[in-house]
Amino acid sequence: MPRFRSSTFLDIYKPSISSPFALMMAPITAITNVRVFDGQKIRDSSTVVIDDELIAGPDAIPTKTIDAGGAILLPGFIDCHIHLRGPDDLARMAEFGVTTALDMGTWPIDLLISLRGRKGVTDIRACGIAATAPGSVHSHIPTLPRDALVSNVAEAKQFVADRVAEGADYIKIVADVPGPDQETVNALVQNAHLNDKLVVAHAISLVATHMSQDAGVDFITHAPLDGVMSEEDIQRMVENKRISIPTLTMMKGVSQAKKLDFDNARKTVAALHFAGVPVLAGTDANMSPGVPANVAHGVSLHEELELLFGCGLSTAEVLRAATSLPAKYFGLHDRGVIQPGYRADLILIKDDPIEDIKATRSLQRVWIAGQELKLPQT
Repeated sequence: MPRFRSSTFLDIYKPSISSPFALMMAPITAITNVRVFDGQKIRDSSTVVIDDELIAGPDAIPTKTIDAGGAILLPGFIDCHIHLRGPDDLARMAEFGVTTALDMGTWPIDLLISLRGRKGVTDIRACGIAATAPGSVHSHIPTLPRDALVSNVAEAKQFVADRVAEGADYIKIVADVPGPDQETVNALVQNAHLNDKLVVAHAISLVATHMSQDAGVDFITHAPLDGVMSEEDIQRMVENKRISIPTLTMMKGVSQAKKLDFDNARKTVAALHFAGVPVLAGTDANMSPGVPANVAHGVSLHEELELLFGCGLSTAEVLRAATSLPAKYFGLHDRGVIQPGYRADLILIKDDPIEDIKATRSLQRVWIAGQELKLPQT
C-alpha cells in the first residue's frame, strides 16, 4: 500500500503513535554502515533508506535502523530464465536473493496468474506458453497445451494474439529441428513485434541459433552444445543488438545427461562476451517432467554467476548480468540498481563479490519491494 504523501491529508489527520492508522504504516528503515555495489564497484560505508516499497531519498527520516556492520548491499538478483510449478518455487528463489524472475513457460494460465504479484516472494514476468511444433522434442513434454503447437503462418498469428490477450510480457519461441519451419518462426517474431512484444528464442543448437537470428529475435536463450558459434554469427548478434541468455547451469546439466561437450557452450559465451554481446544471467530452473535436466530454483543462480565468471566476465560484469542489465533489456525500469526511487529489492551479503564471485552465497538479509524476508536458519 503506497504511503500517503499529501501534506493536506496529513494536516487534517495527524495520527498518534498508538492509533491504528499509525501502526499500519510501514517503518522507514535505514540500513547504516553498509557498503553498496553501484554497478561498477563496492562503495565505502554509507546509508540506504527503505521507505515502503522504494529506496528513499536523502530527505527521508528513518523510524528504524539496521546496522549492517560493513556488509555489502546488492540489488536483488534477476534470473532471466525459469519455469514454475507452484508458489514454493517463488519462495525458494527469494531465499537465495532472486527477487525477480522471468518465466519462460508455465501452464495452465490460471496457475501463472495465481503466481503473479505475490507479496514477500520473487516477482515474476512471464510468456505463458512457448511456441513449438508437432513432432518437436518439446511437443512430447507431458501436459503441454495444444495451443503451444504452431504449424504455419496463420497459426503463428493466432498464437501471438492469444498470448497477448492472456497478458504475456514477451513471446517465447522454441527454434529447433524438428520444430516450426523458418517461415513460421519468422511469422511468430513479426507478429510479436507488431504487438510491441520482445521475443525470446530457445536455441540449443547451431542450426536453431541460425533460425533465430534469421527471424530477428531479440534474445537467444541457451548456448549451443553441438559446436561453437562462428565469428560471423557472433558479429550478427553484435550488429543486430541481440542479447544472450546462455543458461550455462542448464547446459552443463544437459551436456552431462546427453554426453555432449559443455565446453562448446562455454567457448561460445566467452566469444560473445569478448565481442560485446550483452550476456544475462538465467538458469532455466525447473522441476518439470520430461526434460533433459532439472535445475534447482534459487541456488542455481549463484552457480550461474560462477560459470559466467569462468567464461571471462569480470566479477562486476557478472553482477550486472543478474541486476541492471536484465532490468535494462527487459524494460524493468523500476529495479536493478540501488538508487532513490527504485524498488527496494535488495540483498545483504557478508563477503565481497568483487574479490570472489562466490561471495554472493554469503546471504544475510533479503528485501523484496521493501519487505524483509525471514530467511531459513543455516
